[in-house]
Amino acid sequence: MKSVILSSVLPMAVVVSTTAGLVEKTFAAERDKKFFQSVEGKWVGPGEIVAGKYKGTKFTCNFTGSTPDGKIGMSLDGGCRVGMFTQQMSATIQHKGREGYRGSFMGGAAGSGLDIVGGNVVNANKVVFTINRNQLRGVMQALVPNDNSMTVTVAVRVDQQLVPVIGMKLKRIDTLQVGSIAPN
Repeated sequence: MKSVILSSVLPMAVVVSTTAGLVEKTFAAERDKKFFQSVEGKWVGPGEIVAGKYKGTKFTCNFTGSTPDGKIGMSLDGGCRVGMFTQQMSATIQHKGREGYRGSFMGGAAGSGLDIVGGNVVNANKVVFTINRNQLRGVMQALVPNDNSMTVTVAVRVDQQLVPVIGMKLKRIDTLQVGSIAPN
């Protein structure tokens, strides 16, 4: 009798746990998509290097956020200006199945930037990515508290502590289309 009960209950338990896992993954994927879609559009705002050799350097950035068709992720492309000089900047992140989030910041470690080697969408307003280049380890965090503002922070690990090195406060730029007024 015990084996009859186990043989009928066990398959049902497997189905329930598998279904719960799929629902959880679907919910997470939708939450992630929602966050990345919130970054779409044009962004502008000030930033500052808050630690290191260039501490105190202030700059202004312009970015365009987009999401890849049919994939979970985002790209933030544009540049930051210090005085007369503009530095092109970009970050590209995509979910790569079991590998999780992968991407690059400023061309990745093979270029002049950092590799994005992991991370997660914490909630509908916040994402944290793990970044590295050689022995340098850190995180890049984006916080979108409302539809029109985003804060991006890059921090590196120094002696077991995360030290913020770059901070940006961006505002969404509404692209208003101005039409002509028809004469009476």
